[in-house]
Amino acid sequence: MDNLQSMPIAQNIQDSVDSLSGLTINDLNKYLPALLTAEDLSLDIDHLKEGVFWSEGLKGLQKLPNNSIDLIVTEPPKEPWINLESRGSQFTLQEYYSWNQKWIIEARRVLKNTGGIYLLCDWTYSNMYNGLLNEKFIVQNRITWHNRSAKTSKNNLTWKNQSGDIWFATKNEDFLFNNNATSLKSERHSLLNDREKKAQTNFWFDIPKVTDDNARFSNKLYSKILDASSFKLNWILDPFMRTGDVGVASKCTGRRFIGFEANKDKLLMSMKRIDQNNER
Repeated sequence: MDNLQSMPIAQNIQDSVDSLSGLTINDLNKYLPALLTAEDLSLDIDHLKEGVFWSEGLKGLQKLPNNSIDLIVTEPPKEPWINLESRGSQFTLQEYYSWNQKWIIEARRVLKNTGGIYLLCDWTYSNMYNGLLNEKFIVQNRITWHNRSAKTSKNNLTWKNQSGDIWFATKNEDFLFNNNATSLKSERHSLLNDREKKAQTNFWFDIPKVTDDNARFSNKLYSKILDASSFKLNWILDPFMRTGDVGVASKCTGRRFIGFEANKDKLLMSMKRIDQNNER
């Protein structure tokens, strides 16, 4: 492993280093040998393996056991990878819709009966995801948050975009929220003070701008979701994890995390970021 640069798996080492800031030759020497694929996942619910896996999200979901995940937090890609080596031809709108239907069906299958999903998207796809989630889940709410890093198209001549949508849906009406069963919701709500009640709004204006060059969104966004809808040691899944934002937040809050990513460079960066958090 000392001469990893000569091995086929690292033929494009310099390209990987150049593609993501903060990824060094030493990082590649450390993390490439530890690279896992969806084939390394256990199909036994009692022997689930925590970690990040080099896999297209739908294929990764198909490897997970039924009723094994407590919470899914994800932002579906606008241009999904068809396989691990290339994106393939661009999807038509109908193909993209069909692809989303397939992974959402798998997402429901792998969730526990008390589980839920938080799906992040921008306004252009929000209505589509609302409809798709309503087919298989119970949509509980739509959160609107202040995305200070949102980019507006150069051709846009109207309103500047600085918001994002998060659809929160559950498998059943019996689900966890604020670390309590919803059957206790009315009792718990009566115990909250006015400040706590106000904090439960679905308009999140308090999300800071991301400061990590390799993060897509602020850690506070994901931590807020995890604190509301999961316990410590719960299984959290992100089937389209990019550079591991949900994984970092999961480790910060004591959750167990499984993530899938088809882009090897981004997967390696997620491994580094999650590993650095474990060392703190």
